[in-house]
Amino acid sequence: MMDSDPDECIFETDDHGHERGMVSASPHRPMEVQNNNNRANQQAEEESSNDEAMDENLSATVHISGIEVSIAHDINSEPYNNQQQQMRQQQSHSSNMYMSDLPGANFRDHSFHHMLHHKSSSSQSSTAAARHSSNEVSMIDAASSIASSTHRSIGEQQGSRNDDDDDSSLLSEKYVEDRDNSITQFQNWSENEQVDFVQNLLHLMCHYQHGQVNNVLKPMLQRDFVSVLPQRGLTHVAETILSFLDAKSLCSAESVCHEWYRVIQEGHIWRRLIERNVRTDSLWKGLSERRGWGQYLFKRGSQKDSYYHQLYPRIVADIEKIEDNWRRGNFHLDKIQCRSDNSKGVYCLQYDDEKIVSGLRDNTIKLWDRKTLENTKNTGRPELANRAEPASLPVPRDRQGHQPYRVLTGHTGSVLCLQYDNNVIITGSSDSTVRVWDVKTGEAINTLVHHCEAVLHLRFDNGLMVTCSKDRSIAVWDMISAREINMRRVLVGHRAAVNVVDFDDKYIVSASGDRTIKVWVTSSCEFVRTLNGHKRGIACLQYRDSLVVSGSSDNTIRLWDIESGACLRILEGHEELVRCIRFDNKRIVSGAYDGKIKVWDLQAALDQRSPPHNLCIQTLMKHTGRVFRLQFDEFQIVSSSHDDSILIWDFLNVSDMNENRLPTIEE
Repeated sequence: MMDSDPDECIFETDDHGHERGMVSASPHRPMEVQNNNNRANQQAEEESSNDEAMDENLSATVHISGIEVSIAHDINSEPYNNQQQQMRQQQSHSSNMYMSDLPGANFRDHSFHHMLHHKSSSSQSSTAAARHSSNEVSMIDAASSIASSTHRSIGEQQGSRNDDDDDSSLLSEKYVEDRDNSITQFQNWSENEQVDFVQNLLHLMCHYQHGQVNNVLKPMLQRDFVSVLPQRGLTHVAETILSFLDAKSLCSAESVCHEWYRVIQEGHIWRRLIERNVRTDSLWKGLSERRGWGQYLFKRGSQKDSYYHQLYPRIVADIEKIEDNWRRGNFHLDKIQCRSDNSKGVYCLQYDDEKIVSGLRDNTIKLWDRKTLENTKNTGRPELANRAEPASLPVPRDRQGHQPYRVLTGHTGSVLCLQYDNNVIITGSSDSTVRVWDVKTGEAINTLVHHCEAVLHLRFDNGLMVTCSKDRSIAVWDMISAREINMRRVLVGHRAAVNVVDFDDKYIVSASGDRTIKVWVTSSCEFVRTLNGHKRGIACLQYRDSLVVSGSSDNTIRLWDIESGACLRILEGHEELVRCIRFDNKRIVSGAYDGKIKVWDLQAALDQRSPPHNLCIQTLMKHTGRVFRLQFDEFQIVSSSHDDSILIWDFLNVSDMNENRLPTIEE
């Protein structure tokens, strides 16, 4: 007689605390803004003159280049009065209209002459200081005259250079003499002193004057390096720089001139752009392998760069189509019917481009060839065998007669978990053992006996393996080789069956039927913290970087920050126990005992501003039994179920719905 289904009891827990937790948004606390009413009083000397209002009070606080500057001028100062009179005579009506809209315009002349007045006052302290100050005043005076000249020219035809001859006639002989002396003095300074002096001048200028200086500097700083570098034998430098452009910028660069276009074509910049994306993005890498254009990459001379220029938008369109298929739930469905001899159910699986490895309730491990699925005939209706089926049809194509190309036997209980790499397949079973198999020959090469009850889950990587069991313990193993695997440590702390483990170089994470997730240090196996929140036993979990995603028999999915232990989000939608869960950078995919597979938006789930009803992208319903295990990548989901089937949900090879819509078949 077959032993009782271990999957039915490993998540048992007591009947207390069945209430579901709800996400409560913390109320936003209003920002407290305090207005400081203690402002400094500005005093101005009252004058009885009939001058303009701006001359009545010349005490003010302004911001020049983000710096708060207090200005207080003596209106009886002779330099000020003379300069104001000269300014009023020279400014035209149009110039006044334009300058009235410029921020800080009313304070421009005041700031310069404030410095002049300050310099003059300082010169009276000593004779030596006076001579030094006189030189500085002379240069500042010249700079002030330059700024005044620039100020006047702004309002005339938007600063057109055609009026340079007319503007030069406004310059006084004294200004020209002072300017030349200042330039001579400027040239005698060191580079650091010259930079310091110019910086001081810039601080004295207003914002619109900075814009005028910027217009002069821009063409001086511009260099056509793409055209110049090849002339100096540095074509490879120009090509390397251009290779870091994105597609939009690269299109613009091609249109600059013939020389730029030549460098891009001869440097195969479009090919480099595609190669960079293939190296850094798994979606691009997968497409290059599945579509075949990857064979033309990473080699010179295989194709002209125009080929890659035309290929790029096709790749982008392909990616957009895949993303749209995920959002809309469009897929091509393949079904493997395992047809177990005794009890039915596929508890675990793992896949790659060549094979699917599955662990079944009938104690076997079955390996399936991915490529032969394309040639399997549909014995029910041959006319439909080679037709791609739209996702909207209620019944998926039922491929019968599937035979695994290899069956591994040796376990005396259901195969509950497995993982493989290029060398070995390691399986855990309800017979309490862990077995190691050669992935190429299928030979059993090692058996580990430690746990006293069913081995519910295992993970191995980089010479380390972690197993967990219904006996409430976690075992950490050192994998020296496939035949030499030694026990390092046993972790104890859970009060119920440990259903799942995951780890990286930093942490080991375990989840149990006792409703908790525990975190351990990988290197020392020391306990770190417990994550509490689920209302019932936890059935599945994945951990990567600092994020933990768990599924529970309370029908919810929780996202956790492993460092703080905080629950970041609760996802609700499944109607029964959440049995399996996986996530990548974009999505979370979950399977449950309600027979449904749900696809969630991971980035939206991590954003607390996202409303809960927008988190689930799609719900996929094709299994007729409980979903036990799933894995997915950018192109597909592969899932297994209690209905003894494996479904392959292909989001890449989806034909047009209108072309592949099958006629209604009357029974």
